[in-house]
Amino acid sequence: MSSYKKNFINLAISDGVLKFGEFTLKSGRVSPYFFNLGNVASGKTISSIGSYYAETIARSPFKPDALFGPAYKGIPLVVTTAISLSDNHEINLAYAFNRKEEKDHGERGKIVGKQIKGDVIIVDDVISSGASIKEASEICKSIGANPVGAVVSIDRQEIGKQKKSSIEELEQELGIEIYSIITLDDVIRYLEEDERLCEYVSGILKYKSRYGVK
Repeated sequence: MSSYKKNFINLAISDGVLKFGEFTLKSGRVSPYFFNLGNVASGKTISSIGSYYAETIARSPFKPDALFGPAYKGIPLVVTTAISLSDNHEINLAYAFNRKEEKDHGERGKIVGKQIKGDVIIVDDVISSGASIKEASEICKSIGANPVGAVVSIDRQEIGKQKKSSIEELEQELGIEIYSIITLDDVIRYLEEDERLCEYVSGILKYKSRYGVK
C-alpha cells in the first residue's frame, strides 16, 4: 500500500472521519465501520483531504478539462481538489458545483462556477446508492459537458443489486470510470499493522465475507 493511502487512512481515523463500532447504513446493513467526510471540521484537514483526491486524479489515466462537485458534500471537495491539483501537480482545471434548488435572481440557475465543458471528473465523498453521482452525470450532460469519471474517498467493495460491486454497477450504468483514494482492503491492511486497532479486523472481515464482492 502506498504511503499516501496510509496517510489518508491515518488522517481519517484521527479526525473522526473513519469510525469503528456498529452503524446502520442506508441499505439497512449493519456495518462495523463508518466513513463520513461530513465530520471534517477544519481548514487544515479539508486541505489535506483535497491533496489525496488530487493525488488520485493525477495518478489516474484521466486527462479532464474540468471538475464537478455535487451538492452538498461534493462542494468543498471539488474546491479543495482543484486547488491542490493546481498547487501540487500544475494541473489547472475549471470547476463547478450545483445548487439543490434553482436560483431565480442574481446569478440564476443551478450551476455555480465556470460554465464547464469537455471531459469532466465528478468529485464526491462516498458511493452508497450512487444517486449523487448519477444526478451529477446528468447535470454535466445537460450543460454540454462529458462526464468521463468520478473520484470518491473509499470503495467499500460491497456487492450491489446485481451481485457485482456497487462501483462496477455504476460504472456500467453511466459509462464512466470510478476511482477511489482507498479501498476496504486498504483499511484492513492498515488495521492489521496497528496493534491499537487490530481488534476491529475480525468484525470487518466477517462483514466483508457476507456483503463483500467475491
